[in-house]
Amino acid sequence: MTATQKRIVINRIALALSTLSAVVALGFLFWILYVLFSNGINALNWNIFTMEGAPPGYEESGLKHALVGQLILVGLATLIGVPLGIMAGTYLSEYGKNSKLAHTIRDISDIMMSAPSIVIGAFVYAVVVMPMGHFSAWAGAIALGIIMIPIILRTTDDMLQLVPGTLREAAFALGAPKYKVIMDVVYRGAKAGILTGVLLGIARVGGETAPLLFTSFNDNFFTTDLNEAMPSLTVTIFNYAISPYEDWQQLGWAAAFILSMFILGLNILGRLILFYGKKRK
Repeated sequence: MTATQKRIVINRIALALSTLSAVVALGFLFWILYVLFSNGINALNWNIFTMEGAPPGYEESGLKHALVGQLILVGLATLIGVPLGIMAGTYLSEYGKNSKLAHTIRDISDIMMSAPSIVIGAFVYAVVVMPMGHFSAWAGAIALGIIMIPIILRTTDDMLQLVPGTLREAAFALGAPKYKVIMDVVYRGAKAGILTGVLLGIARVGGETAPLLFTSFNDNFFTTDLNEAMPSLTVTIFNYAISPYEDWQQLGWAAAFILSMFILGLNILGRLILFYGKKRK
């Protein structure tokens, strides 16, 4: 066999293994979606959106408490994480640039993005829950906000760096101060990418369970008191899925389906915004 023939054979083997790996990975993904859709859609009914949690065996049982609690937790985390993430990303791109401090912040941000979320939950438990003496929605939102910050920070930093420097120079030549250039020129040029990062950050924390077990814990009844334990979809899924009661397990499937559709919708919306943002340029 000549050297050329060997290269062709190796190339075909590599292609076959790569294709097989992709098919296996997609097969598992569609398997998960099939199980989730078949069980989740069958478990959906109107009571899920209008009724609160109830003991096992009660027909009038729903997930209103968990749906509202999830929205409160993710909403508060967004209010904490988005401004801090965008401001920090702006500092890195527009002020820090290639300084040692900027590189250090980028490295720490990368480490935080790969850190297990349960570690963040344990940290917030130590600095917020223990001093307060009880679980609360505030603690859960702080934990989710901390997880969200590095995602938005890195996305904002990357998107702002893609804005051509000539746009900044043109604005400076017209006498605009730096904050005006950032607000009216740089942000405007990167708004699609920044918004996509925000949506991806929300989608990421929307599916977190481990940090909430340490911070907001859970409640089987409706509440909007931010100083008390707050119900959430993710922890409710965990509790209902491991319970021995069939009606609770069905509610768990419905909660998993609703949460998956929420996160899938945010991801699709983020990609559409990025796609049309690039198309307009």
